[in-house]
Amino acid sequence: METLNVVIADDHPIVLVGVRELVERDQRFRVVGEAVCSSELINLLETRQVDLVITDFNMPGDSTYGDGLKLVEYLTRHFPCVRVLVLVLTMISNPLILTRLQELGVLAIIQKNQLHIEIETALKAIARGNPVRSNGPPPTSVLVDNADLDERFTRLSPKEHEILRLFVSGMGVSEIARSLNRSAKTISTQKISAMRKLEVSSDQDLLTYCIERDLFN
Repeated sequence: METLNVVIADDHPIVLVGVRELVERDQRFRVVGEAVCSSELINLLETRQVDLVITDFNMPGDSTYGDGLKLVEYLTRHFPCVRVLVLVLTMISNPLILTRLQELGVLAIIQKNQLHIEIETALKAIARGNPVRSNGPPPTSVLVDNADLDERFTRLSPKEHEILRLFVSGMGVSEIARSLNRSAKTISTQKISAMRKLEVSSDQDLLTYCIERDLFN
């Protein structure tokens, strides 16, 4: 019986322990390393023989590897033989992200509040060479519909456009407010309005949307 080597990456020690326990229940898998940030994960992949990565989507990153889509893209590009399972605290709602993860070949998106059931189901499927089923909503591909994306972006007012540009550059709401000589409440309201127009529900989704579409470069 072939044993598959697994690396787990998550910045929460409790999650690491829980996932390790679930993985090691199946003798077809062996945990060969754990990482709490993207740099540690990449180092493990460069120095060990790994078949499967189970990684958190939102994790402390760095300028080189980052986290989220940037990290997953790096993994699939530089370690094409390694299969990837992605962990999320709650199901990702942005269809852009879901579709991109699917395009990158991610095996499944596992919700942390359903780790016990979903990890075991995924591991069984992987060991048998079967497709991994995800309980999350199916992604709706909008990446191919550039007209729709462009139309969303044109809904932004000039002020909202500037706020998003500064936000994507790394500035927080308070910093943006100081630089534009406006109140933080006003900036926050306009940022939320822009997010609604772009149909994103979190800062992570917003950053991913803008970075993936290369909107401000």
